[in-house]
Amino acid sequence: MNAKRPACAAPALETPAPASQTYSYSNLDLSGSASTELAEEVALAIAYNGISQAVMLVTPTDLEDFIVGFSLGSGIITDPSDIYDLQLSGSGSAQYAQVTLANRAFWNLKQQRRQLAGTSGCGLCGVEAVEQALPDLKVLPGAPLPPVAWLDGLRQRIGAFQPLGQHCGAVHAAVFMNDRGELLLGREDIGRHNALDKLIGALIRQDIPISAGLAIVTSRCSLELIQKVLRAGIQTLVSLSSPTGLAVQWARRHNLNLIHLPQKSAPRVYSPAMENLA
Repeated sequence: MNAKRPACAAPALETPAPASQTYSYSNLDLSGSASTELAEEVALAIAYNGISQAVMLVTPTDLEDFIVGFSLGSGIITDPSDIYDLQLSGSGSAQYAQVTLANRAFWNLKQQRRQLAGTSGCGLCGVEAVEQALPDLKVLPGAPLPPVAWLDGLRQRIGAFQPLGQHCGAVHAAVFMNDRGELLLGREDIGRHNALDKLIGALIRQDIPISAGLAIVTSRCSLELIQKVLRAGIQTLVSLSSPTGLAVQWARRHNLNLIHLPQKSAPRVYSPAMENLA
């Protein structure tokens, strides 16, 4: 995606929330007590052009990246330049994002909201909801499968991009590898979708070429993650956990390379289908 980077002039939060804090605990048999570091989460309310759209529970890091990636991955915008401005505020566990959209994107968003609201009680209200869950997305142009060597020791190598997960646990990670097999950056979050949104947002905001690289997710690979990488234009997705059947169907239909990296066996290529590799 070569669009102009969005102007995201996000000010400092009134009271930035920490990514983790120390909590005490006691052993169940009352034999002693200690303390440990736990990952934090906050409620982030997102409004577009003054209209509330969603409240997400997120890890309070890289929130600008998350909002850009969430907006694109959710189909609210089709291009990063549709975001004119992004303002963050709030304190503690309550955070707020005010996003200014281009008129075109905001009109499309209002039409989606009106369509869902207008069908309530008619017996067909699920039709539009299903269409939004199974949108008509563009087929990718296709990219070569990565060399097997790029995935050697990958589970261990991505640990360097999971500082919060290594320290506290309880978070998912999404990592990007470029077209030379080099790991460039990663993002973490309590939500698997959020981690991928943050990664996509970071790639966009840092003008990193997307289509020739690959994304790696540590979580279960379901349809929503497939849709997010398709909208971003990422052509290869590597998952450390098994994909769902519907995720495989969509990957094959949209020309996305989908690879599962099991813990103790060779990488499994689900898409393209084996007959297409012959």
